[in-house]
Amino acid sequence: MAMKFSSEDEGFAFYNQYAKEKGFSVRKDYSRRDRFSGLIFHKRFTCSREGFRKEVYMDYSGRTREPRALTHCGCNAHFEIKLDEIKGHWYVTRFVADHNHPLCKADEVAFLRSHRRITPAQQAKLVELRDLGLHQHQVMDVIERDHGGFEGAGFVTRDLYNFFVKMKKKRIDGGDADRVIKYMQARQKDDMDFYYEYETDEAGCLKRLFWADPQSRIDYDAFGDVVVFDSTYRVNKYNLPFIPFVGVNHHGSTVIFGCAVVSDERVGTYEWVLKQFLSCMCQKHPKSVITDGDNAMRRAILLVFPNSDHRLCTWHIEQNMARNLSPTMLSDFRVLVHAPLEEDEFERKWVEFKVKHKVSDENRWLNRMYNLRKKWAAAYTKGRVFLGMKSNQRSESLNSKLHRLLDRKMSLVILIEHYEHCLSRMRHQEAELDAKASQSVPFTSNDSTLIEKDAARVFTPKIFKKVKVELYMGMNWEVIDTIEEDNCVRYVLQMIGKDGVVILTGMFEEALLVSICCPCRKMECEYIPCNHLFAVLKLFKVRHHSDLLHST
Repeated sequence: MAMKFSSEDEGFAFYNQYAKEKGFSVRKDYSRRDRFSGLIFHKRFTCSREGFRKEVYMDYSGRTREPRALTHCGCNAHFEIKLDEIKGHWYVTRFVADHNHPLCKADEVAFLRSHRRITPAQQAKLVELRDLGLHQHQVMDVIERDHGGFEGAGFVTRDLYNFFVKMKKKRIDGGDADRVIKYMQARQKDDMDFYYEYETDEAGCLKRLFWADPQSRIDYDAFGDVVVFDSTYRVNKYNLPFIPFVGVNHHGSTVIFGCAVVSDERVGTYEWVLKQFLSCMCQKHPKSVITDGDNAMRRAILLVFPNSDHRLCTWHIEQNMARNLSPTMLSDFRVLVHAPLEEDEFERKWVEFKVKHKVSDENRWLNRMYNLRKKWAAAYTKGRVFLGMKSNQRSESLNSKLHRLLDRKMSLVILIEHYEHCLSRMRHQEAELDAKASQSVPFTSNDSTLIEKDAARVFTPKIFKKVKVELYMGMNWEVIDTIEEDNCVRYVLQMIGKDGVVILTGMFEEALLVSICCPCRKMECEYIPCNHLFAVLKLFKVRHHSDLLHST
């Protein structure tokens, strides 16, 4: 035969392409080397069904795993090439075309092993799609669509899975914890405002890790009055608790202040994490924190944040209610949780609840809940700064975003990489909202009040929607009396057609209104003007509105 090739790889590519057109798969068989130089001078490529399975693998006794299907059937089809050492090219020495088995149809060839390969360009595409949060089956769907079907993709789902497994293994060479620490050190070297701290045990294993980047520290300084964190989420192959510290920004969106990974859930561990958080944030304590009902976390908060209001997540309380209360007790207990009762009224209803449902004094869960009532009952939490949040849904929201990217078999290295990606996406969305807020003003009709137009300029579009609700509710109130006392004026409000009054106190300096205090404390607790305040603002000139709204 006169066919020649410039290299052994070219010879294999030729035979593999021939096999693809015919409908079979090939594999590399033996090679021969020069005993002096060690160079390969002879190559043999065969049909993938050449030979037979060894006898040792034919004995199924004592095996639990289902044996793989038999593929070798002794096919003799092969292709041999040899190197001409003088001319430097490879030439065909033997070719057997006959097979002893049926060949594949054209639409079946894509599944044969030698015709499946992920090209470098495809590898880059796969990583990009995976980093965008797509699951493996979704990535495969995109690739097949881009190539006109599974036949044009060049590989199958199994190859995709193997590619990601190999990629993960490459990332964790040298020890997972060591890679994490080196990553943190590199981040801090690039930016000295990047904060991280960690501890290892006697064996050198990672026990605790806390980190926050510069933007997170800036965000905490601006929006850190309320911090939410949840220690119940585990999303790595070590089953370590992943604890994000989150809050809410000026768009009402979730913002991340920092993260921690710990090896246990003891009081000392959480105390260490909270102290690192404070150290990172220049010892600025939050006004309030919202967590799940973990006892160790609660005790650590009492030690490290003694002056911060602590609220237990109502979602977790609802879950515990379903487990610890009978169905007939649930509606009455929800009244205790959510109704804005006065404290003495709550105590009375608690006694009534126990009598009505014949609750024993030995009911451990209800006894514990009563002891913690100041951390979950609306009667005790109203008037405190929680920005309208009753649960750690901010943390749960972040976890759900991470869950789209992560799985429980991931290493810490990949966990942090995907966390950083999620963080970048969230900040991109915040920047987009900032741009919209700076370059536009929420729509207000020509007949809108001047107060509404002022509010549209003061608040971000998402917050303005909430403010607008309060503004319209304010139209249902009227000022029925004013009481002047030195530098303050008390405004007596009554809802139109209703009994009962609300009294607001306005403070003046040189005849100018500088602040208003409402007993509902919505402005102080949620940083949104209440409907009572808007009812009073209608009494003043336009120039006062923007100043007062800015002060909120």
